[in-house]
Amino acid sequence: MSEPRSDDGRNRLADEASPYLKQHADNPVDWQPWDDDALAEARERDVPIFLSVGYSACHWCHVMAEESFEDPAVAELINENFVPIKVDREERPDLDRVYQTVCQLVTGGGGWPLSAFLTPDGEPFYVGTYFPPESPPQRNVPGFGELCRQIAGSWADPEQRAEMENRAEQWTAAARDRMAPASSPANDGPGADDASGTEILDDAAAAAIRGADRENGGFGRSPKFPQPGRVELLLRVATLSGDTEPLTVAENALNAMASGGLYDHLGGGFHRYCVDDDWTVPHFEKMAYDNATVPAALLAGYRVTGNDRYADIVRETLDFAERELSHPEGGFFSTLDARSETPDSRLDDGEEPEREEGAFYVWTPEEVRELLDEPSATLFCRRYGVVSGGNFEGGTSVLTETVPVEELIGAEIEVAGETVEAPDDEAEIRALLADARETLFAAREARPRPPRDEKVLAGWNGLTIETFARAGFVLGDDSRIDRAESALTFVREHLWDEEEKRLSRRFKDGDVAFDGALEDYAFLGRGAFELYQATGEVAPLAFALDLAEAIVEAFYDADDGTLYLSANDAEDLVARPQELTDQSTPSSVAAAVALLLDLDGFTDADLASTARETLSTHRGRIEASPVEHGTLAVAADADARGSLELTVAADDLPTEWRETLASRHLPGAIVARRPPTEAGLEDWLDELGLEEAPPVWAGREAREGQPTVYACRSFTCSPPETDLTAALDWVEANL
Repeated sequence: MSEPRSDDGRNRLADEASPYLKQHADNPVDWQPWDDDALAEARERDVPIFLSVGYSACHWCHVMAEESFEDPAVAELINENFVPIKVDREERPDLDRVYQTVCQLVTGGGGWPLSAFLTPDGEPFYVGTYFPPESPPQRNVPGFGELCRQIAGSWADPEQRAEMENRAEQWTAAARDRMAPASSPANDGPGADDASGTEILDDAAAAAIRGADRENGGFGRSPKFPQPGRVELLLRVATLSGDTEPLTVAENALNAMASGGLYDHLGGGFHRYCVDDDWTVPHFEKMAYDNATVPAALLAGYRVTGNDRYADIVRETLDFAERELSHPEGGFFSTLDARSETPDSRLDDGEEPEREEGAFYVWTPEEVRELLDEPSATLFCRRYGVVSGGNFEGGTSVLTETVPVEELIGAEIEVAGETVEAPDDEAEIRALLADARETLFAAREARPRPPRDEKVLAGWNGLTIETFARAGFVLGDDSRIDRAESALTFVREHLWDEEEKRLSRRFKDGDVAFDGALEDYAFLGRGAFELYQATGEVAPLAFALDLAEAIVEAFYDADDGTLYLSANDAEDLVARPQELTDQSTPSSVAAAVALLLDLDGFTDADLASTARETLSTHRGRIEASPVEHGTLAVAADADARGSLELTVAADDLPTEWRETLASRHLPGAIVARRPPTEAGLEDWLDELGLEEAPPVWAGREAREGQPTVYACRSFTCSPPETDLTAALDWVEANL
């Protein structure tokens, strides 16, 4: 039998800043954070670790907590036989990636809550996600309490324990192998990478097209995730090749996400994913990263197609982020929960509200008619699928664009037992619907709000900064660029150590914690670089270069030829994680590689060699499954084609030039702005610590006192042009 827990065993999560960990501070389970004390206790007591990884907005994390972790009998079972450790995956992506990799290898899937049983040395021997309290009929899933009893009994039996420890060694070795570098012998020679980069991108696009849901839009079957990286990849291929099929699949995905329940049709912003094939019912949490990456894909779609609807949804989503995810001093918060208290309109007299998923967002016909006059109420219900009986729990309806506006023109409507016709003017119908949305949004604001996780994460802010800066440029809205600048300023002030050139990951109520992961440096670097392109200011470029150089110094292993998720001096885990595939966020390795390639021409440091070595190391994996490595496939294609630079020498970007650049989708193009004169450039070089102009700016001053553009692809350049259209004609001929 294992040693009983110590008398001072207690739940230590109340002292943590993470809202997710604090949610479990009152559990009877004696949760510990992942730290030396918890790991030492497991070794001292010689008992397994029960590791539970989740995040504050995770629906099934809440369910498992209510069913199991709040049960005193289950808590006693856990406390007596395990050291229970809670981890916020948003704070520790390294831990999450290690044990998610094991879960995916063993079970074929992963997700949150992640439930893993580990040896005292941290090696996993049993993994899964959500476990119900009792084993469901006709499903091979154990009930959680019974599972804990079985594992505790097996650990106490020497023979069974030996089998468990052997399994742990095998699984750990498999995880190390999965995350280890794997160079491709076919690509050992110099220049070999360039030969197949564009082929890899084409293969990734072909795989994405094969996996497309042609009936409902998007990719695969339920659950339906946004996968904006695949959309951007297809738009890139469509632009470069002129092929219409990738564009059709990309548009279908964007249209499905924009019209279905994934999108909040009243308040803007995207939920995490949908549980059905046709994008009707979402899991209602809203994550900062989805509301950065999905609008980025919509922006690309807008530039390719000119579809104003995409631009409108970008604006509405950024409005949501500013309204509901903004730290008052400039950063962006992490998430909104899926659940909130039941609105009063759905409670009987004397009934107490409960926290329900989606309660804030869904509607009944009665609720709509209490707020809107006819014909607006019926028009709204028809347009957005609000019906008696609903499409969601409790007879409520998730808003979806169910009936096209064109079908509402002149439609017959029953009002107080009489039939009337709706307006026969489309503009009038749209105005009525817009007013209705505004009224219902205002009423919704009075409902109990979903809880907000107010962590400010460096990497997720980087994604948001990048999208705000790009959207401001493309949509001609300088206020979005200003918002990106304020977020970058916040992160620099609170999470960046200028002297040490190190980035922390998380800020919460003045508390700064956790070393930055590769995704923090890479995503924030890309955000800063996008802000430089939007503003023509050198400060964000200097910061992007600092982050890029820190990536090479802190995350690159020259012996392995790759970039790791955790820094070279980070805590030793049972395996060192890498993020090669796109998950809920883009691959951090791919984001870093793209950043290093883009910035190589702005510095005398050799950033590109690190990027190319990393691509070469993983070439075999990318070729074997290019769509799963979609962002890496894009980076490989960009490297194969060579950098595309539009160096603009001007004090300010002429309005006409800005409008022209905003409307063109030029995949991989860098707008390398600089002062018009060599004297002005000297001040920039001083700020960047450079003795001479880097290649992207060298010899490219303004001509005849006019704004001048130099278009270059892989060291081949157009003549200097004071006519942007002429330069872009050269670019399109050299895509």
